[in-house]
Amino acid sequence: MTILDETTIIKIFQKKLRNKKFISEDVEVFKIGKTKIVSKVDTFVQSTDMPSKMRMYDAARKSIIACISDFAAKGVKPQYGIISLNLPKRISRAKINEMAKGFRHASNEFDIRILGGDTNEGKEIVINVSIFGTTDKIVKRKGAKIGDIIFVTGPFGYTASGLKILLGKKKGKEHFVKKAIRSVVNPSPKLDFGVKNRKYFTSSMDSSDGLSTTLNEMANQSKCKIIINNIPTGKDLLEFAKSYNIDSDNLVFHGGEEYEFVFTTLKKHKSVIKKNASILKTPIIEIGYVTKGKGVFLEKQEKFIPLKDLGWHHFRK
Repeated sequence: MTILDETTIIKIFQKKLRNKKFISEDVEVFKIGKTKIVSKVDTFVQSTDMPSKMRMYDAARKSIIACISDFAAKGVKPQYGIISLNLPKRISRAKINEMAKGFRHASNEFDIRILGGDTNEGKEIVINVSIFGTTDKIVKRKGAKIGDIIFVTGPFGYTASGLKILLGKKKGKEHFVKKAIRSVVNPSPKLDFGVKNRKYFTSSMDSSDGLSTTLNEMANQSKCKIIINNIPTGKDLLEFAKSYNIDSDNLVFHGGEEYEFVFTTLKKHKSVIKKNASILKTPIIEIGYVTKGKGVFLEKQEKFIPLKDLGWHHFRK
């Protein structure tokens, strides 16, 4: 039997649902009357998304964060949510209480009203979250222009490191360990920054599937070349990677789960964006620029090395 990849599966559904003109985005947008509604759905699966040492509280919060991160990249304020749960028959009251607290924290944190949902029985915990909001427009993945500069809303590589630590495969210095684990279990999407600065973005995309995936998707949709001349990470991560003989670029570009976002902007907007980032305490990092051509390349020692899309893809062989 042929193993289908994620892209092929999506194309089959698009064809059967007669939606051939579908363009991949972080959210779905539709109108009811004159109101433009933005929606996002995401699924959190215990066996693939929840390390054994993660608390149920953090898992519940993170299931909502996954949707919030996409709203942040689009510059849209979320307003309402629906949560559907698949739960094992013998799940304890303590875990349910912990899960409820996680949902409540996330909804209060981002001022979202949870309207309801559905509960079902199954072999493992599956959390399906749908978030809704309204807007006049979104920032698309497509739109980067030649001459634009590229930013990310935070450093990369810590979640990939944190996952290795949580799985017991690696250790590190105490401060780094706490920082890396926190990035996995308690991510912080930059919603306020995205909403405040969306008018300055030419394109934007959530990075949770991996920075290499995000950059390649943005380059493909904008039909341009992206050059990365500043790798967005810290010395502590480079030291961790060196101590275990790990390629730090793999941690930074292909790890995923950061829940940051990547955006492009005109050079003339750089100063106002940096000022707003300072006010909102958002650690944006300039990582490169957009030029004529195709693909994504790392600029190292005057050489341009292709950066392939090796981020997270479901069903990848």
